[in-house]
Amino acid sequence: MELNIEDFNYDLPKALIAQYPEKDREASRLLVFDREDETIAHRSFRDITQYLNKGDVLVLNDSKVLPARLRARKATGGAVDILLVERINDTRWLCLAKGIKAGSREQKVSVGPIEAQLTKSEDYWVVDFHNDNDVFDIMRHYGKMPLPPYIKRSDGNGTIDDERYQTVYAEMSGSIAAPTAGFHFSEGLLEAIKRMGVQVVKITLHIGVGTFFLIKKRNVQDHHMHGEYYHITPDAKMFIRKAKDEGHRIIACGTSVVRTLETIYSENGKPLAGKTDLFVYPGYRFKMVDAMITNFHLPRSTPLLLVSAFAGLDRIRKCYKEAMERSYRFYSYGDAMLIL
Repeated sequence: MELNIEDFNYDLPKALIAQYPEKDREASRLLVFDREDETIAHRSFRDITQYLNKGDVLVLNDSKVLPARLRARKATGGAVDILLVERINDTRWLCLAKGIKAGSREQKVSVGPIEAQLTKSEDYWVVDFHNDNDVFDIMRHYGKMPLPPYIKRSDGNGTIDDERYQTVYAEMSGSIAAPTAGFHFSEGLLEAIKRMGVQVVKITLHIGVGTFFLIKKRNVQDHHMHGEYYHITPDAKMFIRKAKDEGHRIIACGTSVVRTLETIYSENGKPLAGKTDLFVYPGYRFKMVDAMITNFHLPRSTPLLLVSAFAGLDRIRKCYKEAMERSYRFYSYGDAMLIL
C-alpha cells in the first residue's frame, strides 16, 4: 500500500517552536498517550515515574553531540558555513556547506588560522584540512553546536546550548544532532527511577545528517535513510533480550533508541556494532519496544513516521492537535510524549 507523505504534513504556529529549553529539565510538559484505551493525559515530565514499574527496562542513547558546525572564510572574506557530517580520516570529513557560489566544484577556505580545501562530491562536500590538523581538535577550538535551522541564534546567545543541547548522560562523541527525548532527564530523576527498580541500560546511535533531511518523495516507501553508526555491549544485548523474554517492558527513550533496538533484534540478527539504515513507517511490526518517550516532531520527518507507526497515524494526529491547542512546545527543545 502506497503511503503519501502529505498524510504526514501539518501546520504548526511558529510560536510553538521552542527556541530555548526549560530552565529545569524535568519541568517540560509530558503528554501521555495510552494505546490500549486511547486516553490522553497531561503531566509534567517529572511525573513519568508514575508510569514506570519495577522491572521495566529504560533504554537511553548515550551519544554525545559534536560541535560540528564551523564558520569558515574565503580569501575574499565571504563566510562559508560548514556542517561536518561524517569522518573519512583524521583530516578529511564529508560535510554540508553554505555560502559557496552555485556551480563551483572547489573552494579554499580557512577556519581561524587553519586552511582547508572544499571539494564537491556527489551528495556532499569533502573538506580537507591542511598540515595534518586533526578535525576533532578543530571542532574543540572553533566548533559550535549543530542546532537545527528552526532554532535561531545570534553569535552571542548560544552559550546555553553547549550544556543543554546534550543529555546529562551523553558520553560517546559522534552525533551531529541530539537524541532530544533524553533532554528531559536530570541526574536526580534518573537516580529516582533506578531506586524504583527500573533498570537503565545505555546503547549508542550516532545521529547523522539524515535527521536534517525531510522526506521529499511523494511515496514514503521511496525514501532512503542515511546509515548511522550504532553500538551495544554484549552484556546490554543479553540483558535486554532476557528482560523481554521474561515479560518486562522495554521502554525506548527516543526514536534513535527505537531504531537501534529494532535493528539489533531483527529476525536476521545484527552485529553488536555497525550501521543501520532502518526506516520505520506505518505498517512496520515492532519486535522489541513496548513503550517510548519522544518529543513532538517536524512534519514530513522520519521520526514522525516512526511514532505514527508505533501509535497509529490518526492517533498521533489527535495527540498533536491537542498538544497545539494546549500550547505545548514543539521540536528539539520542546515538550515530550510518553506513548504506552
